[in-house]
This record gives sequence, C-alpha cells and structure tokens, in this order.
Amino acid sequence: MLIYTHQDCIEHRVPAGHPERPERLIHLLNYLDDTGITDDFPLRSAPKIANDRVNKAHDLHYFSHLASLEPNDGLAALDPDTWMSPHSLSAAQHAAGAVWQGVNDVMSGKDQRIFCAVRPPGHHAERSSPMGFCLLNSIAIAAINALELPTVNKVAILDFDVHHGNGTVDLCQDNPNILVCSSFQHPFYPGRFHDGDRATIINTPLAAGTTGTAFRQAIAKDWWPAIERHQPNLILLSAGFDGHRADPLAQLQLVEADYAWITREIVALAEQYAQGRIVSTLEGGYDLQSLGTSVMAHLDALKA
Repeated sequence: MLIYTHQDCIEHRVPAGHPERPERLIHLLNYLDDTGITDDFPLRSAPKIANDRVNKAHDLHYFSHLASLEPNDGLAALDPDTWMSPHSLSAAQHAAGAVWQGVNDVMSGKDQRIFCAVRPPGHHAERSSPMGFCLLNSIAIAAINALELPTVNKVAILDFDVHHGNGTVDLCQDNPNILVCSSFQHPFYPGRFHDGDRATIINTPLAAGTTGTAFRQAIAKDWWPAIERHQPNLILLSAGFDGHRADPLAQLQLVEADYAWITREIVALAEQYAQGRIVSTLEGGYDLQSLGTSVMAHLDALKA
C-alpha cells in the first residue's frame, strides 16, 4: 500500500469554525504516525494534476475560472460553504494528482492499494461549479482519464461519504464505462443528481439514524450486484467518514467496524474483478477522533 499527501493540502485555509479545516489532515497524519502505520508505509508526496487532465473531466474553462477566483491573500468565498485562500488551488491540484498518481501506480503494478490523505475533498465539485467544500473532482478526473489507459476499460467509483456525490454523478453519468455507487443520508445536502435513472448510477439513500446493520444491508443489496454486472478492472473509492455516529455534520450511526466491513468487501470484489487494484481518497469526516480511528480501520482492511 502507498499513502500520498502534500503540505499544500494543509495550507488550504478556511474561516474559523469551518468544519473542513486544516486540523482534519494534521490530526489524521499525526494519528497515522502514532499508530506506526507510516513506518511500514511511508508518506509520499503527491504530484500536481496536469491541467489537461482536469479539462478532460470538468468544463474546458473551469480550471482557469477557479484560478481567477483564488485570492492573493486572505480568504475568498465561492459560496457559503466553499472557500479559497492563496494555496487552495494548489491543494486541490495535489489532491487530484494524488488520485491520478495512484491510478498509474496500480495499473503499472507498482502497488495494488493506494490511499490519498488529502484535502480539500472533491466529490461535490460539478462539471462547472465548485461547491460543498470541493474545488476539483479528484475521483471523477481520475476515472475519466483512466479510461484512456490501454489496460482500463471499466471503472467503478464507490462513494460512502454521508453526503451524496453529486459532482461525481454530474461528471460521469454519460459514460457507460464508469459505474458510480453512492450511499448518503437523505433527505440531506446537496440534493442534486440523486434521483437519476441510469444503469451505471446507483444511489443508495439512507434515513437519518440508519445503523451499521441497515447500512450493510443496503450496500449489499444495491452495490454488489451492480459491481458484478459492471465488472470493473479498476476501483476508486470516495472514502468519507462523516457517516460516523460522532460526526457533527450528519445523523448516521456508523462506527469503525462498518468502515472496516465495507472496505473488506470491496477488497474481495477488487480481487475478483480488478486484480486487487483500489485507489482510495479522503472525502469527508469532521470529528477529528473518529476520523483518525475510521481511516485506520479502512487502511487496516485495505492493506490486508
């Protein structure tokens, strides 16, 4: 397993009290270091994504528009939730670059499993709109570009963040070679692209208060048959941990064992269809303690 991160992902600043704060990544990296996992899997520096890779997923002028919004100093609000500081675009480029590097690593046989400890998250960024803390849709950029590799013909994106991956659906819904499975609290933010009727878009809405048992049943019912039908040879994970019962932004009742379970199940499917190849990237998770323990449960299952 390889773990990618970058200092610029910490330098992306938001207003005081904002949940998607630098302390998320600082705490996570310190926690991983304290567990000793980084002794076995040293942190690697994530490269920046190339602009042409971004342009193949987002609208052609989206990146330049984002660049024009980044302030030279201080903070700039793109919407009430989404902010930029002088290092924000670089942070998003490194976050997307980590996932794309991970795709190249697994497809070249360098490693089977990749985790990207990065921020800002990406799965809410739509084709031409940043939103929901997200600037570049890292997972969709990687999936769309991966299909140009000679050894990739089908990709699955599996998103277990508590918020629906609206941006990922927006960017990928017209590509029959990309399966997008998203579980999410409903009704809830963002309320976009969650009710489409396409064979490759699997939406799994969960009521507030959903327990781990009900979560597992819903995933097994909706996701596993879809993956078996799609038979991807690359699996990408939008790994959000804000469904944890301790998270302040939502009301699901998941615990670390549920994140370990879903990861083990995905690993088994990856072994069956994708030669074990999985690239996972951090999305949400805003309670610092449960973020660390949940990511660790995810990594323990991912590396097994």
